[in-house]
Amino acid sequence: MIDFYSAIQDFIETGGQVLLIIGVLIFVMWLMILERVFYYVKGHRERVKYVRSTWQARADKSSWNAEQIRQAMISRTAIALGGNLPILQALVALCPLLGLMGTVTGMIEVFDVMAVSGTGNARSMAAGVSKATIPTMAGMVGALSGVFATTWLQRTAKRERLKLEERLLLEH
Repeated sequence: MIDFYSAIQDFIETGGQVLLIIGVLIFVMWLMILERVFYYVKGHRERVKYVRSTWQARADKSSWNAEQIRQAMISRTAIALGGNLPILQALVALCPLLGLMGTVTGMIEVFDVMAVSGTGNARSMAAGVSKATIPTMAGMVGALSGVFATTWLQRTAKRERLKLEERLLLEH
C-alpha cells in the first residue's frame, strides 16, 4: 500500500503543482458527474412519480391554464435534470487549459535549465520536459472523460424530458 502512495506522490512531483490542481479539478468534476447519475437513478424517478400523480389528480386537463401548469411542471423537472451541467461543461473546458498551463510552466523550467547549464545537459532538462508533458496529458484525459460523461448526461436529461412530456397528456 505504501508503494501505491509513493508512486502517486512521485507522479505528482514529476508533473509539478499544476498536475495537483488538475487532479483536484478532475476529482471535483467526477463527484459532480456521480451526483447527477445518482439523481437520475433515484431522485428523478421520485420527482416524475410526484409530477405524474399531481397531474393525474387534476380535474382540469384541457384548458389553457392546464397547459401552462403542465409546461411549468415539465420545465421545473427539466431544470432539476439539468442541475449542474453548465458547471460541468465549464470544468471540462478548464481541464485542457490547465494542461496547457502545465506545459508552459514546464517549458519555462526547461529554458531555465538551458540558461544555467547550457544546451548539452539533457538529463537536467528531462525534469522540465516531464513537467511540460504530464499535465498536458492529464488535462486531456480529464477533458475527454468529462466530455463523454457530460454528453451522456445531456442526452439522458433530454430523453427524460421528452418522456415526461409524453406521459403528461392533455385531454381535448
